[in-house]
Amino acid sequence: MTDTLAYGYIALWGAACVIAVGLVVRNPHAFAFRHTTYWRFMSQPWKIVTFTVAGTGMVVIAPYTGDPTWDYYDALFMSVLTFVSAPWALGTIYKAARGALPLQQAYVALCLWMFSASWSYDLYLFIRDGQYPITWSANLAASSVLYVSAGLLWNLDWKTGRGVTFGFLENDWPQPFSDTTFSKITWYALPLMILVGLLILSFL
Repeated sequence: MTDTLAYGYIALWGAACVIAVGLVVRNPHAFAFRHTTYWRFMSQPWKIVTFTVAGTGMVVIAPYTGDPTWDYYDALFMSVLTFVSAPWALGTIYKAARGALPLQQAYVALCLWMFSASWSYDLYLFIRDGQYPITWSANLAASSVLYVSAGLLWNLDWKTGRGVTFGFLENDWPQPFSDTTFSKITWYALPLMILVGLLILSFL
């Protein structure tokens, strides 16, 4: 990517992020991630444990992948951004597509997705290396698969009388179900965890 294109692209996604922040500031209570309910939903013990294991794995292997664009720092902040935003972003996009949430929320969710999976990585490397990473598009594809997988994994829930479900399929999402334990969702979580693990190992 030439310097002109790089600066143009940064300007475009930077403007998109400013608009997204403006929408949240204008009506903060409309966004679930601004409420304690969402953070209770995300603080279930099994989610904290699986994030800790996955995030640690990403950070630890980063210097050994042979990819000069991947280091401890971008592995860490991309992991954290994915954990805190992917469940909300995925659920919001689904609900907006069903007409249950306004499109402006889907816009903010999409910007969070792109920033977590791509733009934060691009900006960090642009500042670190002085040029836009040539791997930006490959990273966007691979990181988006991880982002969606993480969003689905950490939306898994178990509800009495219904069994395992994705939290965003419920009307009261992101209200956590009090009786969810990892043992109740293990066989649904494992395929997503294996996919994430294989994607991480593929970089070695």
